[in-house]
Amino acid sequence: MSFLNEFFEGLPNLLLSAFFLAGLIGLVAGGNWLLRGAISLAVIFRIQPVIIGLTIVSAATSMPEFFTSLLGAIQGSDGLAIGNIVGSNIANIGLILGISALIAPLAVGLRLIRIDVPVLVGVSILFAVLSFGILSRIDGLILLLVAGGYLFFLVRNVRKNSAGQAEIEAEIEDQLEQGSLVAAICWILLGTAGLALGADLLVRSSVEFAARLGVNELLIGLTVVAIGTSLPELAASVVAAARKQADLCVGNIVGSNLFNLLFVGGLVALVNPIEADQKLFRIEFPFMIGFALLLWPFAVSGKTISRREGFLLLIFYAVFLILSSFFQLRG
Repeated sequence: MSFLNEFFEGLPNLLLSAFFLAGLIGLVAGGNWLLRGAISLAVIFRIQPVIIGLTIVSAATSMPEFFTSLLGAIQGSDGLAIGNIVGSNIANIGLILGISALIAPLAVGLRLIRIDVPVLVGVSILFAVLSFGILSRIDGLILLLVAGGYLFFLVRNVRKNSAGQAEIEAEIEDQLEQGSLVAAICWILLGTAGLALGADLLVRSSVEFAARLGVNELLIGLTVVAIGTSLPELAASVVAAARKQADLCVGNIVGSNLFNLLFVGGLVALVNPIEADQKLFRIEFPFMIGFALLLWPFAVSGKTISRREGFLLLIFYAVFLILSSFFQLRG
């Protein structure tokens, strides 16, 4: 570890930037490979498409956040670990849903309005409360238990909603060669390896950049790393919006945010407790909860997130970036 740290410290800025870019590419490629393998498994075992969207797709697109936060916590970069989780959740709603809604208005299903969005609001508040001080192993266990309860409820109560789901399932099968179980597992293993390597490169180069620029790791995690690790969600959501699969688009974002808070936050805290910078409670945590709250009235108004509302989300995200950068740099 010390050898690698010394290696990154001795790199010129151009090469350090190349390693940072390579880390991002590794995360995006690894996320895509993992997603391909996960959906292939779902097709092979005939898992319902709505389960795929809220669980498998959300989990796969959140793997970059998991690996980046886990490695950040293990390497003692708590600011990067917690900043990545909070920043990614804000970026998912403000940036990614905003861009997706500009491409095409996003219809929101009743299930998301009645169940999943309120759950996201509650979980966002719970995560903020547990993070006041140190996110301990007990806190991590609490988050994982909540995650298990939510998944149990999801699997037990989900229903196919008619022809729309059948069309999605048919499209998934048309776009993906079902292949063999061995091929699906190979994609998953390859994706996991790409994510692990990409996360390591991204974390090490980000920490070194923060040191050279004289800014804290938390700001890097909240901005550059958070946006970088949200690229798989961006790709999945933009494709879903362009193909008029709006419910899958919103479902992927809500599911990814829940996965980030419950599974990523829970597992990382269980492996290595995270000390949350209390300055996060000035801007970042309120914005994370605020964006989750904002989803509900946006979704209820005509059961659609319109282009106008998408534009507002992007404006709010820009305001967040300005305020967060100002207060983090100010100290």
